[in-house]
Amino acid sequence: MVWFITNSIRQIQNEESVILFVVVWTVTEITRYSFYTFNLLNHLPYFIKWARYNMFIVMYPLGVVGELLTIHAALPYVRRSGMYSLRLPNKYNVSFDYYYFLIIVMLSYIPLFPQLYFHMLRQRRRVLHGEIIVEKDE
Repeated sequence: MVWFITNSIRQIQNEESVILFVVVWTVTEITRYSFYTFNLLNHLPYFIKWARYNMFIVMYPLGVVGELLTIHAALPYVRRSGMYSLRLPNKYNVSFDYYYFLIIVMLSYIPLFPQLYFHMLRQRRRVLHGEIIVEKDE
């Protein structure tokens, strides 16, 4: 989603938030795929395992900040241009406003980020500390 926005709106491509999320994504993916590769080779150095389950503590929030700031920077351009929006009347009799869609996407980070972040913390505890995590039934 964020890459689609960044690729579509030239005016935001030089924003610092874009640099932030691209660097964070790059470091995260290098760490993740190094982990997968060494794991497949049955030769997983502890440093790679440690990096996979610790770097997210800082990288995940930084990535979210970069993504949200990028979407926020795009909002004026999207609103002004009406890009990817569909106005009535049209032959499909459907309306879609990309500006409000992006706002909803930004708001969705509020409930989703904590769930995903705490899931990774539980995974970290299980993998690095050998703790068995019992999920509560709700």
